[in-house]
Amino acid sequence: MKSPTRPLIGIFWMLATGACFVAVTAFVKYLDNSVPAAQAAFLRYVLGLVFLIPMIKPMRAVTYTKPMMIQFGVRGFVHSLGVIMWFYAMTRIPIAEVTAMNYLSPVYVTLGAAIFFGERLAARRILAVGIALLGALVILRPGFRELNDGHLTMLGTAIFFALSYLMAKKFSDEVPASVVVGMLSVTVTIGLAPFAFAVWVTPTLTDLGILFIVACFATLGHLTMTMAFAAAPLTVTQPVTFLQLVWATLLGVVVFGEAVDSFVLLGGGMIIASVSFITWREAQLRRGAVTPAVPQTKS
Repeated sequence: MKSPTRPLIGIFWMLATGACFVAVTAFVKYLDNSVPAAQAAFLRYVLGLVFLIPMIKPMRAVTYTKPMMIQFGVRGFVHSLGVIMWFYAMTRIPIAEVTAMNYLSPVYVTLGAAIFFGERLAARRILAVGIALLGALVILRPGFRELNDGHLTMLGTAIFFALSYLMAKKFSDEVPASVVVGMLSVTVTIGLAPFAFAVWVTPTLTDLGILFIVACFATLGHLTMTMAFAAAPLTVTQPVTFLQLVWATLLGVVVFGEAVDSFVLLGGGMIIASVSFITWREAQLRRGAVTPAVPQTKS
């Protein structure tokens, strides 16, 4: 029997999810490149492996085929690149810009679903994607301000996270969700290792403590996100993710002395409005969910 929808509870848990992921962003920003991006990403995943303990039993119960292991491995490598790029972007551009540009991942997922899965893009969905991409241009404003490698890196981050999600979608029917999540953590940890060792510096206890806090908030964020999805449909919870941009902007101003950029807020609003519309249309057409909530594509 289907559980009753509880929109207020769903909104509450999605608000908590947003707070958790903004906290992740804040602590990574606080590191301020004291640890190289690849190493910081690797340590975040290593320290987060402790949260895999409840997943060990379902992971051991699965019979892994060679094609399945290849898929897990490729996804882990792709996601590893996205994670490294996200950590690097955090050291190069303001928090609000990282948060706003991360909203592009679900848009890329929609395009990828059409290209790889043959999903039909109706005119309204194409328009929504176009508005989202226009929102990215509003944020970046090429030709009107200087762009650095952090902006380009963040564009790549959104693409890699979108590819990772599409791969997960492809084989999520074969194994339980806990196995998909657990294998991602394992393969990303392995995938990050060579990049981390190539730039390794000795971390301080403070660095390790901060990265463990990052792992805790990231895990808690995925837990509260799952609870939000259980309580209410994506069409209710998705628009709430826009508040992450507001909180990230306030955090950047109050804690890190970053200026408020109205173009970033406007562009981010355009992107999340487009993602929310695409999600709503999928629900109206009763299709299998393809477009993920923004946090689902995060590390």
